[in-house]
Amino acid sequence: MLTRRLSRPLAIGAAVVVIGGGAYGIVTATSSNGSASASTVQTAKAGSNARSGPAAGGVVGTVSSVSTSSFTVSTSAGQKVTVKKTSSTTYRKGTRSTSASAIRKGEPVLVLGTTNGTTITATQVVVQPASHRSATFSPSKVIPFKRGAPTTSKQDGQIPANYSEGSGTIVSGTTANKATQAALAAYPGGVVDRVVRLSNGEYEVHNIGVNWPHHIFVNKSFKVVGAN
Repeated sequence: MLTRRLSRPLAIGAAVVVIGGGAYGIVTATSSNGSASASTVQTAKAGSNARSGPAAGGVVGTVSSVSTSSFTVSTSAGQKVTVKKTSSTTYRKGTRSTSASAIRKGEPVLVLGTTNGTTITATQVVVQPASHRSATFSPSKVIPFKRGAPTTSKQDGQIPANYSEGSGTIVSGTTANKATQAALAAYPGGVVDRVVRLSNGEYEVHNIGVNWPHHIFVNKSFKVVGAN
């Protein structure tokens, strides 16, 4: 009986795993004699912004330490971010060009660059960035991350119609920088790890390192219109 059960054809097993907003199907086929064939990984993503690597983003905070190749930024929500300097990183103090020597402990900074978790490879650092109103409403305060605390369910302003988490296309360059800067001006404290252009032409700025907000919505004029 045991021999007879082992000789029966085995069915194809399928599993779907959701990773970073994208659905990945993993299919393993097994031959009729019980030997497993190579697994086939289907990378059909639920949304084109499913994260597969570092993307354009940034942070606002205060410099807490400085070394030759990097410095650390502490945000108003208590997040620590490592900023890597490169030979192509540009520096400004207010509206004037400056050098890396302007990065000193205690200085407020805006960092724009490529975000990978809580590490940013800086393309641009602005010391003493000018504050400006970037929202069409009065934003609520950022809720800091606290281990073990439940995720806050809350909404500010307006969420774009037909918005679906995981949809859109990741953007970079000047567009991502403008959307990031607007989002951080309205909701300082987190770390922007990607900017996504939605089907209506507006942007979803993805925010990490805080309990809320996780999604900040910016219109075509780079004004924040909502958050959740």
